[in-house]
Amino acid sequence: MTMLPTGQEPATLRMGDGATLQYILDTTVRSDAPLLVYHHGTPAAGPVSPALLDASRTAGFRLVELVRPGYGTSDRVPGRTVASNTARTRALVDHLGGGAFASCGWSGGGPHTLADAALLPDCVGALSIAGVGPFDAADLDFLAGMGADNVAEFGAASDPAALESFLTAAADGLRSGDADAMRREMASLLPPADLAFLDAATAGNLAASLAWSVEHGIWGWFDDDIAFTRAWGFDPADIRVPVTLLQGADDLMVPFAHGQWLAASMPHAHAVLEQGEGHLSIVARHLGAAVRALRSLLPA
Repeated sequence: MTMLPTGQEPATLRMGDGATLQYILDTTVRSDAPLLVYHHGTPAAGPVSPALLDASRTAGFRLVELVRPGYGTSDRVPGRTVASNTARTRALVDHLGGGAFASCGWSGGGPHTLADAALLPDCVGALSIAGVGPFDAADLDFLAGMGADNVAEFGAASDPAALESFLTAAADGLRSGDADAMRREMASLLPPADLAFLDAATAGNLAASLAWSVEHGIWGWFDDDIAFTRAWGFDPADIRVPVTLLQGADDLMVPFAHGQWLAASMPHAHAVLEQGEGHLSIVARHLGAAVRALRSLLPA
């Protein structure tokens, strides 16, 4: 079993419908610090990246990762949508004290953080890191510029049996938690900027997160992919709170066009669209400032 680092404590709460929701709380920060709800990538649940933890702690946030249905010990919810996940955000925030909070999502977590910003009145702002754009947007070619593995993955999403087969095979290559195996498995998705960013420690952390995510099966990953290829349940243009977008031009997992589309579609977005950066490396120079900007939206 993939272990969580010291200070990242897993816990569960029972939703009103009886379902279990797992979350991972940073216990190194005082309990009255403002909450930063983190929506993990697809599939990148479990151990939070040290870069995000450091940025969160430095800014004075208490970070909590919401483990989406089907990942970890969060009960699966077949047919969930991006918008429906906000019920879990609301329940988690209330469970941890309620009040105003900020939201952050990376990659597949991006749409979920935008849902918080759009639909939850207590969400004061959001940070989307290399976040996915809407599959059904008329002026966004969703697959253009993706690496071969992601093209195959989303190409299979219209056929549940094909998607299950694809993800089952991919998960087998991730369960070891071996960094070198992870690099081989993701070779078509890692541009030079991301390969340079993945030093031994960073690659090990990512490999551990991927292994944690598929430890109990593929269904969180599966349901994420289905949700991304259906209507989100809200319009990003309706978001009225500040949103920061970080997106690298060399990203092969979520192509640059996704960040450009989101930036053009949200009236209150601050977009950092960076040449020469990838899906992972985009945080190296910009994450700290982006998290501090979120923190400034909440009382000292």
